[in-house]
Amino acid sequence: MNLDPPLISGLPGAGMDTTMVNGMRLLLSSATLLTLFIDPESAGKLSKITWLIFSAYTMHSLLLYVLALLGLSLPQDILLYWLDVAWYALIVFSTSSHNNLFFLFFFFAILTSSFQRGFEEGARVTLASAGLFAATALFGETDAELSRLLLRTTFLLALGYMIAYWGGSAITQRSHLALLRDVSQLSNPRFGVDQTITSVLEKTRSYFNGRSCLLIMQDKGTRVWSLRSVIHTGTGVVHTSSLLSDDAASPLLAFPHDKIALYNQPAGPWLPWIGGARMLEPNSGRWLRHDDAAGARLAELLEAHAFISAPLPLRNGKGRIFIVSATSMSKTDALFLSHIGAQAFPVIENINLLDRLASQAASREREKIARDLHDTAVQPYIGLRHGLAALRNEATPGNPLLPELEKLIIMSGQVITDLRSYARTFKNGQVQSEPELLVALRRQATQIREFYGIDIALHIEGDLHINDRLAAEVFQIVNEGMSNIRKHTSARHGAVKLTCVQGALHISIDNECAAAHVPDFLPDSLAERAAALGGTARVTHGMLGNTSVQIEIPI
Repeated sequence: MNLDPPLISGLPGAGMDTTMVNGMRLLLSSATLLTLFIDPESAGKLSKITWLIFSAYTMHSLLLYVLALLGLSLPQDILLYWLDVAWYALIVFSTSSHNNLFFLFFFFAILTSSFQRGFEEGARVTLASAGLFAATALFGETDAELSRLLLRTTFLLALGYMIAYWGGSAITQRSHLALLRDVSQLSNPRFGVDQTITSVLEKTRSYFNGRSCLLIMQDKGTRVWSLRSVIHTGTGVVHTSSLLSDDAASPLLAFPHDKIALYNQPAGPWLPWIGGARMLEPNSGRWLRHDDAAGARLAELLEAHAFISAPLPLRNGKGRIFIVSATSMSKTDALFLSHIGAQAFPVIENINLLDRLASQAASREREKIARDLHDTAVQPYIGLRHGLAALRNEATPGNPLLPELEKLIIMSGQVITDLRSYARTFKNGQVQSEPELLVALRRQATQIREFYGIDIALHIEGDLHINDRLAAEVFQIVNEGMSNIRKHTSARHGAVKLTCVQGALHISIDNECAAAHVPDFLPDSLAERAAALGGTARVTHGMLGNTSVQIEIPI
C-alpha cells in the first residue's frame, strides 16, 4: 500500500505539533551550547569552528521556533529533519573526542521523520545518521575508540529502526482510523444506497491507491449478481454498474465466500514462493496457499499485477469487494479491507432497509394524496372552467372581455390536464425520475412564458448524476425559484442552470434586475430546502444588473 506523505500529514492528529518540535530543537541546541561553557572537556579539543557550528545551530533553532510562534510559513518538514541530520553530523565531526554523547542528537531527527512521514522515511534517516556517525571512524586513533564507535553505530541503527517501525505503525493506524471514519460518514440517505456505495468504493480505491475497486453482491433468494466498479483512468474516475448471471460472476468467486484473499504476481519461476495466491484461515490466523492458477486467471481477467479481496458481512445476501493494483499488496492491506467491509456495509444494509420501508410508506401516502388532489384541486378547477365557459356563452359577440375569457379557459384547461397528469404519475411514483424532471422543468418554463410573458431559459450542463428522490427535491426548488421571479421581480428574462461538478449539484436561478441597488436578501424557503439536503444557498449580484440565487447540494 502506498501512502503519500502529504496525505498522511493532512490526517487529523497526524504529524507532530510544529511549535513543540521547534521548541524541543531549541532546547537541545541551547543545552548543547551550555554544555560547552560548563564542561568544555566533554567535547574534546575545541576550536573556533566548533564554537561557530554550535552557535549557528542554536541560532537556526531559535529562528525556526520564533517563526512557528508567529505562525509564519516554514520549510517542508522533510527538509527540516534532513537539515537536522546535517547539523548533527557537523557537530559530531567538529568534536575530537568520541567519549561525548552528541551522537544521541541523531535520534531527534529519526523521531521527527518517523512520526511525521512514516517508516520508510524514518529508515532512510536512520541509515543516513548511522553512516555519517560511522564516518567519524576515519578520525579514530585507538582500537578502543573504534570499538566504542562501532557499538554506538549499532545502537543507533537498532534503536533507530525500532523508532521508525513504531512511528510508521502509528501513522498507518491513524490513516486507517481516518478512512473508517470517512466510510462511516455516509452520504445523505435521501440520495439513495447506490450513491453511498459508490462513495465507499471510491474512498477505498483512493486509500489503497488502486487502479480499481470492484463490488459483487447477490441478494438472498435471487440468482442475479450485481457488479459495481470504480475505475481510475488517465482522465478521471469512471463508475459502472451491471447485472451478472451465476456463470458470468463465477470468475470473481474463485475464492471461498468467507475467506480473505491476497494475490501478488510471482517474481519469476526461480522464486515460486514469492507471490501467488494466499487465503487467511480465520481459526488459526495463518495465511495458506490457494490455487495459484485460479488466482492467476482472475488477475489476468482484472488485468492486475496484484489484488486483495474480502467477504462482506451481509445479513440478506453475500458478496465480495476487490482492490486491483498495479503494485504489490500486503497481508495487512487485505486485513484492513475486511475491516472496511465490516464497518460500512452493515450500515448500508440498514439504509437500504429503511429506504424500502420509506418507499412502501410513501407509495401508500402517494395514493392517498392523489385521491385528495383529485377531490380538492382538480374538481374545483373543473367547476371554474365550466363557470368561465358559461360567462363566455352569455357574453355578446362584441364584448371586449371575450379574449380574456378565452385565455382564462385555455389556462384552466391546461392546469386541469397538468394536475391530472401529476396525480396519475404521483400515484405511480414516476414523477421523480430524471427524464421527468427535465420535462417538468421545461413545461413550467413554457407555461410561465405563455401566461406571464417571462422568458426563462433552462440550461443543463453534463449528465445529472442524481437519483429519484433528489430529482423530486430539485424540481420543487427550481419551480419555487421560477415562481419567485414572477411574483417578486419585474424581470422579463431569467435563466436556470443545473450542473454536477466535483460531487455537488449546483443550481443557479438568475433574473435581470432594473434597480440600481438591490438590498441583500435570501429566500427563506429555498434556503431551508437546501439546508434539509445538506446544502447551502446564497444570493449574488452581478455586474450587469442581474440577481442570482446560487444553491449547492452535495451528492
